[in-house]
Amino acid sequence: MTEHRMNVESFNLDHRTVVAPFVRVADTKALPHGDMLTKYDVRFSQPNADRLPMPTVHSLEHLIAEHIRNHSDSVIDVSPMGCQTGFYVLVEGPHSYDDFLDLLQATLVDVTRATEVPAANEVQCGWAASHSLPAAQAAATSFLGARAGWSRVTA
Repeated sequence: MTEHRMNVESFNLDHRTVVAPFVRVADTKALPHGDMLTKYDVRFSQPNADRLPMPTVHSLEHLIAEHIRNHSDSVIDVSPMGCQTGFYVLVEGPHSYDDFLDLLQATLVDVTRATEVPAANEVQCGWAASHSLPAAQAAATSFLGARAGWSRVTA
């Protein structure tokens, strides 16, 4: 019996076999004119065992999305996962996995040094009351502390 492949790449990942935190290439696409897109799965929490609280996710989203662009012009999007276990980061152009890890590390160091969550106000955010800079910084610090294992996706 052949297993049916889903259209969404992450639905084909056996979430029981991964060991967070990790960073993996979730997908790559070559566009019609030769441009390349790479989607990274940046997983902070163990699927189905733990999750980031929503104010933590929300603040990390704002912080990463703002600060990562200080280090790279190739970032297209930073999106939180609905399961609250991590983020997808979409980047354009040729670069290596190790270069992305360095970019992520530099960004998360910025997060740990931030004095405020960018755009955490009613003018720029749709749920400005749902933020926690201390929780986002704690999650970033924990993730940074596991840098040596980011490339290990499964046990």
